[in-house]
Amino acid sequence: MNSLPESIRLHAESLPEGGVLSPKEFLHLGSRAAIDKSLSRMARDGKLLRVRRGTYVMPITSRFGTRAPAPEKVVASLAAQSGEVVVAHGASAANALGLTQQVPIREVYLTSGRTRKLSLGRSEVLVKHVPQWLLALGNGPAGAAVRALAWMGPAHANESLATLRRTLPASEWRTLASSRATLPSWMARAIGEEAARG
Repeated sequence: MNSLPESIRLHAESLPEGGVLSPKEFLHLGSRAAIDKSLSRMARDGKLLRVRRGTYVMPITSRFGTRAPAPEKVVASLAAQSGEVVVAHGASAANALGLTQQVPIREVYLTSGRTRKLSLGRSEVLVKHVPQWLLALGNGPAGAAVRALAWMGPAHANESLATLRRTLPASEWRTLASSRATLPSWMARAIGEEAARG
């Protein structure tokens, strides 16, 4: 039979990049104290990365060395584990949708859960609680458009919406336009005005 650290390592290796480990997953193998001690020791030895208290990930090893898993993969794993909605920040959405050339320096995600900081190697990722309207349309282009508009602000709403109307698939534009009732007044008004132009 495998030792506790060996069992943890084998399980960690079976997960996709960014898959998260929690001590509770191993309670069938030993006491909580022994599991915590094994996880801590493995993190100290560089075999695991401690993302936050009680959450670990396996570092990625390649011929170029060892690195932390991609932040978006870790965040997606945490979201799947907790059942939260987690999406990219408005700045990232605005860049991806072509509304700005600015590239966010910091990794920030928005969530229906509580705000917390994650440590991934030398970088820190912020997962920030936001109001439901920012998450209501999910991870698709219409949801990204809402977050991008919120980040761009009222002063840039009209020019941003003109771009979005040209670049979003027609079905996503209709989804965005039909969600006005759930959005802040300034955004609902600007979307309505742009929709009326067509």
